[in-house]
Amino acid sequence: MKEHHITELLNKTSLANLTEPELLTMRAHVESCASCHQAYSLAQIASSLIKQREQEAAENALSANPFFQTRVLAAWREQQAMNRMPAFRRLWNATGALVASMAATTAALAVLTFVAPSSETLNQQTAALVPYSAETVVLDQDQTDNQMTDDQVLSAIYVDEDEGK
Repeated sequence: MKEHHITELLNKTSLANLTEPELLTMRAHVESCASCHQAYSLAQIASSLIKQREQEAAENALSANPFFQTRVLAAWREQQAMNRMPAFRRLWNATGALVASMAATTAALAVLTFVAPSSETLNQQTAALVPYSAETVVLDQDQTDNQMTDDQVLSAIYVDEDEGK
């Protein structure tokens, strides 16, 4: 057992779950291996702490609140009653306040829009309808009626310069 250390066995199981031959083999190995001796002593300490905590938990369970079970069962019955409630009712219980506040906000905005219109809307001028938009002027290449040729443009530009000389 000198090649095999007991740390693997201690990591897999607790000391309380080991059989008597396994404990005897461990104790024999611990006498010759320092690292396993430390692991074995730590396992003994951990086992004693767990046993002590189990005893304290058992004592606390005996002195627990006598009405704990009653409260738990009442909460469970209440939850079961909520599950029997129709789905729409459960949805309304969860979102009723939000829906009501949204409806109130919508009603307030409708009153402000229709009942008390602002005076600025009456003074605004309406835009005149223009038959041409920017896209039709720039992109409409089919209209050749009003377009000048390059020669006409150049002669219109340079005629004025020649007269000044």
